[in-house]
Amino acid sequence: MNEINEVEPQLTSMSQPSMPSPMSMLPEHGTPDAKPPFDKTKLLIPAAILLAGIIVSGSILFARLSAGQALVGGTQPTIIAKGGKVDVNISGAPVLGNANAPVTVVEFGDFQCPFCERYFQSNQSALVAEYVNTGKVKFVWKDYSFLGQESTWSAEAARCANDQGKFWPYHDYLYTHQGSENSGAFSVANLKKFAVVVGLDTAKFNSCLDGGGYASAVTQSTQYGSTLGVTGTPATFVNGTLIVGAVPYSDIKTAIDAALQNK
Repeated sequence: MNEINEVEPQLTSMSQPSMPSPMSMLPEHGTPDAKPPFDKTKLLIPAAILLAGIIVSGSILFARLSAGQALVGGTQPTIIAKGGKVDVNISGAPVLGNANAPVTVVEFGDFQCPFCERYFQSNQSALVAEYVNTGKVKFVWKDYSFLGQESTWSAEAARCANDQGKFWPYHDYLYTHQGSENSGAFSVANLKKFAVVVGLDTAKFNSCLDGGGYASAVTQSTQYGSTLGVTGTPATFVNGTLIVGAVPYSDIKTAIDAALQNK
């Protein structure tokens, strides 16, 4: 009995008529069924480039957010050289302190900005006690409202409070009652409640806020800040020299003392 092998039988010239080899029948460059294997490593370089771009962009965004910065489109910033100064127009802006003080400190801020709130809590009371109340500094507020609708509403509300001579109490109340961005903390209804607490004439305040008369002024102030080189908040000018971010009070103090020495 012949043994059966579990292999594919081979054709020989003795068992079958002569046939051309299957390989000899293939076209010179093969057939669609005989494509060379795809080299997956070719995808690695584009993928690596894309990933690197995402990482770099994310790092830049994180760094800007950490400093409380964000871009505002549609404006061309002034390039300020290191140690350079710009003239900041403070006409009509709320001023705390002696209007004739030798040093002017201007803050561009957004009432929703958490870094501005940190800056307010860490710096303003010391600044006022050491320099504003002693007649050395006048502190000026400029709107730079870029974080959404509630940033604009709160800035308008503060201007309405300013009409009644109570900008700074309202300014302080906003920062001590800040919530998450555009979460309703600075809704129109809440802003009206704040006016009651601050002691404003609510009929006049509500009419001012509902009328929206300061909306364009808030937008113009934000755009103006961008032309001076402001890209986020808080941004502080000490006699025209820009200081970016929620810096410690010691940095502000150093800049003020330097400005006083130059007077």
